Amino acid sequence: MTGITVDINKDLSMTGPAAVYPASPIKRRRATKDEMEVRAQFLIGYAVEHAPVTVRQLFYAATVAGVPGIEKTEAGYNKVQTQVLDLRRAGRLPYDSISDATRYMRKPRTFDGWEAALRNTAQVYRKSLWADSDVEVEIWLEKSALAGVLFPVTSEYDVPLMPTGGYTSETFAYGSVSDMRDTGKTLVIYALYDFDRSGQDAAYSLHEKVDRFGAEFDVPVWFNHLGLTYEQVTDLALPTRPAKRKSAADQRWPYDFAAELDAIPPDTIRDMVRDAIEDHLPASELEYLKRVEQAERETLIKFIGRDV
Repeated sequence: MTGITVDINKDLSMTGPAAVYPASPIKRRRATKDEMEVRAQFLIGYAVEHAPVTVRQLFYAATVAGVPGIEKTEAGYNKVQTQVLDLRRAGRLPYDSISDATRYMRKPRTFDGWEAALRNTAQVYRKSLWADSDVEVEIWLEKSALAGVLFPVTSEYDVPLMPTGGYTSETFAYGSVSDMRDTGKTLVIYALYDFDRSGQDAAYSLHEKVDRFGAEFDVPVWFNHLGLTYEQVTDLALPTRPAKRKSAADQRWPYDFAAELDAIPPDTIRDMVRDAIEDHLPASELEYLKRVEQAERETLIKFIGRDV
């Protein structure tokens, strides 16, 4: 203790009347245990049923469902984020039901020996499903966090998933198109970007880059804006937010609202991607190729099993 005392009222008055703040008329009520449990039951049920989902998708689902105390604000999102963490740590919400593809590890795959490497090769063998196709399909995604939501679909169909985390770099676009040189195939791109000024500008930027590199490398490019569009926002009745008006570019956005890809229910956005891919690889053909893949994997396992 320093032994110093302070007359708070005197010190405040010295700074003038503007420094004296009356008590706020807004009384924030803490959620009751019953209300917290209602939220918990919704978050657990939705996450398990639609897994994998992102925390932001859970937040949007909660606002649409009218879950008590979850406002369509960043404060509401923070409530969901905090409770999801608590539920996971308490063992009530499975960790693998929540997707977070924004953080990842890079490490080369290694083995104890060549025998283990051969066994692993046989077990994880995947057949190239597009080897005989005249197109190469790619899914481009603005939100890196949603990559884990879509990967179950793109992985099943052996389709590259390209999360950009915003605007696409020149290098990323260059690599995608240059890999198609001399293949004789058309590069088919389906792009998923937010319905806001920056998202639509990023989609346009990607389109310009791949078209430019396609012309340079003589690679046909077919660009498709899979989402998010005005029609999808209205038809799906997606939750929206006020459009940003901070920059001159933001002020040119013609709508007074915006919407995020995260607002699309997880099953719906996965269906959008699956339907787009099946325009080029029907489910019946996929099923046939998967049977061939399984037969080839079993043959490989038997072959390796004789020697290791």
